Amino acid sequence: MVKSDNQAKAFDPRGLIFESYRIDGITSEECRAIFFDWAMGSNDGAGSVDHIKELLAFYQSDFPEHPMTKTLEEGLGAAQKPRRRGGWRSRRS
Repeated sequence: MVKSDNQAKAFDPRGLIFESYRIDGITSEECRAIFFDWAMGSNDGAGSVDHIKELLAFYQSDFPEHPMTKTLEEGLGAAQKPRRRGGWRSRRS
């Protein structure tokens, strides 16, 4: 059963993630595009690790095999990986 849109509004104000769970037959590629739009489309920190964790906590138990759940898990993993610093410090031995 799909949860209420109002419950996830704080982390998904445009309802993109919510709607992705309602689309029958949605593909992983479509979920990645929706996730990217969700992450890039907000100026208030959407896409942050905390927001992804909240969305996973909200949807993961009901939809463990859904492509959007997998996309959120991938997004969380990518967000938590340390990034290489550029510039002269990275070239110094």
